[in-house]
Amino acid sequence: MKTVTQEQIALEEIDIPGYERIIKIHDPKSGLKALIAIHDPTLGPALGGTRIFPYANWDEALFDVLRLSKGMTYKAAVSGLGLGGGKSVIIADPKHHITPDQLRAFGRVVNQLEGTYICSEDMGCTEEHLKYVREETEYVVGLAHPKSSGNPSPFTAYGVFRGIQSVAQHAYGSDLLQGKTIAIQGLGAVGEALAEHLFWAGARLIVCDRDNEKAERLAKKYAATVCSPDEILSVKCDILAPCAMGGILNSVTIPKLNCRAVAGAANNQLQSDNHAIDLIQHGIIYAPDFLINSGGLINVSFEIEPEGYNPVLARDKIDTIYEQLLTIFEISKDNKCSTHQAAVELASYRLRYGVGKRGSQLVFHHD
Repeated sequence: MKTVTQEQIALEEIDIPGYERIIKIHDPKSGLKALIAIHDPTLGPALGGTRIFPYANWDEALFDVLRLSKGMTYKAAVSGLGLGGGKSVIIADPKHHITPDQLRAFGRVVNQLEGTYICSEDMGCTEEHLKYVREETEYVVGLAHPKSSGNPSPFTAYGVFRGIQSVAQHAYGSDLLQGKTIAIQGLGAVGEALAEHLFWAGARLIVCDRDNEKAERLAKKYAATVCSPDEILSVKCDILAPCAMGGILNSVTIPKLNCRAVAGAANNQLQSDNHAIDLIQHGIIYAPDFLINSGGLINVSFEIEPEGYNPVLARDKIDTIYEQLLTIFEISKDNKCSTHQAAVELASYRLRYGVGKRGSQLVFHHD
């Protein structure tokens, strides 16, 4: 480890095999505590959201940022975006204990990386937060700006919706969701938008959120049944859509699942890769999270193309998640492996041979 000080912000380089760069950030003046992880820049600069969450300690935050940044590498590679994988986390309560000064300090660190890492929204981080980061660096996407693409959550939700249709096609022989029961765990920006898509597609919804008042409000809006956080992973449904924190598919929860498939927006849903095998043994179809939830990344990636952002191109690219998932299901079947392994192998192949490597410079149009 090597510690340096930039403008009184302490930056500690953490060496971890398999990762390009890990930076631990502590700014005593503002109180900022954060981590930036760049996993693999083989195909292009690393792009990934900034998560603001009250982690219990540095180790918990490091564990999360490592898993998230690796997932972003696979997500970008599978989607053919010419980008690498990165992620950042800020240790704070996004509703009460994050300040403009902390966000500006974070932006100064991002700027020092000179475009090797580009940040955007993630859990706990909004366009309002990012405007302070943007004051210190241009390496931000998903801004509330005429030449930017705004909050990527609706695009993530649309991609998950298309993914759920693909899962239904694979599981039931039809992608119609009329009458299918879908349980949504987590009603944040993505989960709420997903509920609306599913409602209009005729699905019966079961919803769950730690904010029970919000769950009740959306249940009334979408004629849904409210389920408690303790019950959501065992509720009987056709498709379970995890849209909250990761690691929810593990040796304790998988035997309790009462669904035909799992297809949701949460990152790193598997606690370990081996749990993908456990899902097969329980007869449960799994939509690899870094593929089905790639809509947000796809959307912001169009923001930094030379010709500028085009929502039609973003939408059409997100639509391909449907066919990509069907391909992954076929690869899994043909190779007698889990869908997760099939998707990882596809991403690894593209990384190994530079398939989809970026050939053009990124352009930030929101100056």
